[in-house]
Amino acid sequence: MLFIAKNSATRRLFSIVHASRAESSKAVKTTTSNENEKFEALSDAQKAYLNRVIRVDQAGELGANYIYAGQYFVLANKHRHLKPILQEMWDQEIQHHKVFNELQLKRRVRPSLLTPMWKVGAFAMGSLTALLSPAGAMACTEAVETVIGNHYNAQLRCLNDQFQFKKPSGVTGQSEEIKDLASTIAQFRDEELEHLDTAVLHDSHKAVPYMLLTGTIKTICRAAIWTAERV
Repeated sequence: MLFIAKNSATRRLFSIVHASRAESSKAVKTTTSNENEKFEALSDAQKAYLNRVIRVDQAGELGANYIYAGQYFVLANKHRHLKPILQEMWDQEIQHHKVFNELQLKRRVRPSLLTPMWKVGAFAMGSLTALLSPAGAMACTEAVETVIGNHYNAQLRCLNDQFQFKKPSGVTGQSEEIKDLASTIAQFRDEELEHLDTAVLHDSHKAVPYMLLTGTIKTICRAAIWTAERV
């Protein structure tokens, strides 16, 4: 009787273990199946928005590249203590521009038709404010990066709110493409805001006339963003 009882208990134990393994295997298969499922396709409106994001951000980083080129051209030799600071910020803008160039080619997004104007205007803005004074150049950087920081934040909010997708299983989330784009924008925003802090640290508020200068540059940047998204 004891032997039979032991066998019965052993069979129940094996049965429980087998059932547990079966459930675990089923869960793994379900998870793998969900991971292999594709999210629903982008709508035409979402595709158009992503194209605008890449177009305007590529144009914006191009502009930033030329602004720092203008500042560097004027200040690097006259104010040598600013040379490594300007070079570091400029190098980051070059990298930002490179990344958006690659995204533009990958998604086959038409660049802004006003690209030549962005180059000339940005270099002029950087060099002319630098000719005013080093503080004038830093005020320009503060104004530009303030607008760009807000611009990137608005894009991140939209990507988070309007780009949640469903899989056939009902799972909701974001595609890797959207996650990667949001991550890139967040990284670049943080670096742009570091430039803003650097400008303030190097006496941007001492520029004369500070309020008129920064206010005018912010208005120009907002107008350029609106235009580059569309033209």
